[in-house]
Amino acid sequence: MLLLPAIDLYEGRAVRLFQGDYLQMTVYADSPAETAVHFRREGCEWVHLVDLQGARAGRPENLATVREILKKSGLKAEVGGGIRTETSVREVLEAGADRVILGTAALRNPEFLQKMLERYGERIAVGVDCRDGRVSVQGWTETSTVRCEDFCEKLEKMGVQTVICTDISRDGALAGVNTELYAELSRKFSLRVIASGGVSGPEDLRKLRRLGLYGAILGKAYYTGSISIREALEAVSC
Repeated sequence: MLLLPAIDLYEGRAVRLFQGDYLQMTVYADSPAETAVHFRREGCEWVHLVDLQGARAGRPENLATVREILKKSGLKAEVGGGIRTETSVREVLEAGADRVILGTAALRNPEFLQKMLERYGERIAVGVDCRDGRVSVQGWTETSTVRCEDFCEKLEKMGVQTVICTDISRDGALAGVNTELYAELSRKFSLRVIASGGVSGPEDLRKLRRLGLYGAILGKAYYTGSISIREALEAVSC
């Protein structure tokens, strides 16, 4: 199972939100690129980058920082946050991303998603952000009426290969992962599921690995010192 340590970007810095609340933001690093270099030195191959400013603005706002991170670290990256036009998709790929994550645009504009899948194939992933079983959009500021499982079913039929599924209620809370949610998605769909939200330590990662998931995102637990990158890598591989 892949480990994807997360770097959330706001005004060029590495930050974390509590359950998507922009009023509960903690700054963890003024140089996200140095954080990414540390990930690479510890043995990581991938990084999960989220442009939080972009998620609210509806367009990428931290492309220069993304370029710096990927140039200095040499990591593979999936990048999300405010990517809602083909121009934005192209800009993020040109900045060095291996995968672009569509969220709001994937839900609200399926024709656009289909076009991007036809053009860029597996380099397009979709973020499925769940709050109380429904898909959230606009940087988690709005909750739709669409059920997460119904959305995943639609994505699979459209040809999406990779989804990043976040349980918002557990994001940044160190409350443990929602194994029931991920087990259900893994059982019902052939999608490559990347779990996000709630990892509090090595055992949470081992639980996700035993479910046969494609990957897991590590966020706050790393930044607060609850788990090291090396411990996380060992948990996803053993």
